[in-house]
Formats: sequence, structure tokens, C-alpha cells
Amino acid sequence: MNTTSLLRRAAAEFLGTGLLVTVVVGSGIAAQRLSTDVGLRLLENSTATVFGLGVLILLLGPVSGAHFNPAVSLADALLGRRAGTGLPGRALIVYVAAQVVGGIGGSLLANLMFEVPTAIATTERTTAGTLLGEVIATAGLVLLITGLTRAGRPLPVIAAAIACYIGAAYWFTSSTSFANPAVTIGRTFTDTFAGIAPGSVLPFLAAQLVGSALGIAAAVLLFPTRVSAVASEPVLVKESVA
Repeated sequence: MNTTSLLRRAAAEFLGTGLLVTVVVGSGIAAQRLSTDVGLRLLENSTATVFGLGVLILLLGPVSGAHFNPAVSLADALLGRRAGTGLPGRALIVYVAAQVVGGIGGSLLANLMFEVPTAIATTERTTAGTLLGEVIATAGLVLLITGLTRAGRPLPVIAAAIACYIGAAYWFTSSTSFANPAVTIGRTFTDTFAGIAPGSVLPFLAAQLVGSALGIAAAVLLFPTRVSAVASEPVLVKESVA
């Protein structure tokens, strides 16, 4: 991967992660203004996220693999190492940096659009239940992306499946499925419906790391080899795999 190619891919990761967080935060602010019922707000927020995520994966998947998630990039690097198709160390660092900066920028952009003052979030989310929810959400996401990619599913199928999973995980996990370290960090910069207080960030990141490890282990067990080259273009996790 030459420098020009890496910069182009990093730009795609920055843009994709940023717009994803803009969708999450912006739709959360809109839902908070339009509805008084918390359940309806979550429905509005999750629906916008499903559609936004699917579109972003379809658009940027051919450029960078549309990781938008350090957990996904880490799985790519680890699982593709033996075959020589995973992200090399330098690329992994660049991807993660682009994703984190993009996530922060996405929150700031949403705040600006809705004329909300940028402030550090005050919503504490850390409980034993929500941390378990993050483990499950992240493990499922990594397993899903890895399994579909190793099974050779085409990009449109992968995009639809990931969007549907995230939409479902909003509801079946107690944490509302952050499942993404870059998104988690980005959402600390908005004190709105989608915000997360800094005190909850490190526990969430730890839970996501554990979930990533479980997802990778499950993927190795269930999908030990790639069975098709249908998805040989950079689709999320080239050899293996946010």
C-alpha cells in the first residue's frame, strides 16, 4: 500500500466515520426535539443510523473497505496477517487515527447544524448491564463482518447485513450498541441524546476490546478460511473482516 493509496483510504475512513457520527448525533438531536417519548426517540435515531450506515458502506467500501471502526480495522490486521492481506501496522495506525478524528468531527458538525453548543456529554452510561451489552454488540459485529467477507458475500449484501445488525442491536443490547471505539469517543463531544460522558468512555472501550477478541475468536472457529474471492475488492476486512 503506497503513501498515496493510504492517504486516499484514510480520507475515506475519516469521511465515513465522521458522517456516521453526524447521522447518529444529528438524528438523536432531531428525535429529541420532535418527540417526547424516549422509545420513539430511539426508534427515530436507530432508523436514521440504519439507512446512513448502509449508504456510507456502499459508497466508501470500494475505497477503504469502509471500516469506520477501530475494532474492525484491528480484526482486519490480525486475521489477514497470515495471508498477507490484512492492514499492515502503519496502515492500522493511520486508519484508527482517521476514524477517531472523523468521529469527533462528526459530533461537532451535528452540533453546528442543529445550533447546539458543543459541550462534553454528561450522560453516564456505565453499568454492569451496559458493559455486557457492549461486549455482545461488538462481538456480534466483528463476527458478522468477518463471516460474510470470508464467505465471499458481495458488498451490497454486507452493507445491508451490517446496517440491519446495528439497527437491531440498538434494541436488543442494553448499551444501544455503540460497538465502535471511534464513535464512542466522538459522542463525548455532544451533550445531547446520543452523548456519552467521559467517565463512561474507558469502560466502554474496554468492553469493546473484549467483544472484538470474542468476535475474532468466533470467526476463526466458524470461518477458518476464505471460501470465495467474490468480495476480493477492499470490502470491510479484505481477508477477514466498524
